Amino acid sequence: MTSLPDGVEFRRLHIPASIHDDDAADFREMTRVRNLVYAEISGHDDHSMPADELLPNFQPDPAQVRLSWLVLLDGEAVGRIGLDLPQEDGARSGYWLVELLRSVWGRGIGRAAYALVEQTAREHGRTVLQSWAEHPAADGPHLEAPTGFGSVPHDHIARYFLASGHALEQVERNSALDLTTAEPRLRALLAEAESASAGYRVVQWVLPTPDEFVDGMALMKERMVTDAPAAGLEFDEEKWDADRVRRYERTYLDAGRLLLITAAQHIDSGDLVAFNELAIGKDRTAATSQHDTLVVGTHRGHRLGMLVKCAGLLAWRDIAPASPRVLTYNAEENRPMLSINEAIGFVPVAYEGAWKKVLD
Repeated sequence: MTSLPDGVEFRRLHIPASIHDDDAADFREMTRVRNLVYAEISGHDDHSMPADELLPNFQPDPAQVRLSWLVLLDGEAVGRIGLDLPQEDGARSGYWLVELLRSVWGRGIGRAAYALVEQTAREHGRTVLQSWAEHPAADGPHLEAPTGFGSVPHDHIARYFLASGHALEQVERNSALDLTTAEPRLRALLAEAESASAGYRVVQWVLPTPDEFVDGMALMKERMVTDAPAAGLEFDEEKWDADRVRRYERTYLDAGRLLLITAAQHIDSGDLVAFNELAIGKDRTAATSQHDTLVVGTHRGHRLGMLVKCAGLLAWRDIAPASPRVLTYNAEENRPMLSINEAIGFVPVAYEGAWKKVLD
């Protein structure tokens, strides 16, 4: 591994059982730095999470090994390193991040951190590394996505990825919806979607998922990595069952977070064929996150994406009435989903680059 700059330490992150335990200090520091880095990049706190809400995402999971390090400079936490390793049979990919406060850029810390990531990935037999990073808007040269949709500035972040041997594969759009003004438009669009989706009905629940829908959710979650536009990115196929759905739900329930699932059910078969997720933390006045949305391929063409999104957003006003906006991410080439979002009133607020390196 590349030698560390003077005063720098990469300390393996200990994951405590509780954020209140005596051994949780490093995890709390990691969370503090995480939130500061995201605020520096985006200029807002919408991506911030308290340590106790973040912790369940780091607990052991048989589907994934999550390796993390705290970056220290002269004993002070200044960043974090992460490498996620899916555990499906034959998995080739590793998903990584290096996040540093701007005050320590330019000291060789990021270069050394990436060397640790790549070395660790190789030790675990991984041959594909992928990472996502927000690129703040900037004038000057841009890098075009090979999909032909979207670009990111040729900025400090892009230069870092290029220097490590990564290539830009895809651009994702981060969009926001003002919930305070959206209701009239949502009701009109929902009525249109209901007219176009005869033979389907909406079912909704806040976690935990009712037992009757767990197997259907497992099937749809399994398809997220195969059905969403991936450009040149590589995703190992995932296997979901009822146990994995329940483990996924625990990351929300154990954190005190709310997750609303709005699904479309095919009436004749009883199958769940589309779904949308809306989530918020314990601070119900914070921004809402729209997570996965999927329409099963054989049921597309019935406006089910619009149906589940609008029904979910309207129900959300009763669940979290003080949340002012919803944030979501979509690949720039995912025109069907972006068209739905734009009709609803989502507007672009930021762009992320998806980067990939194939290891020799």
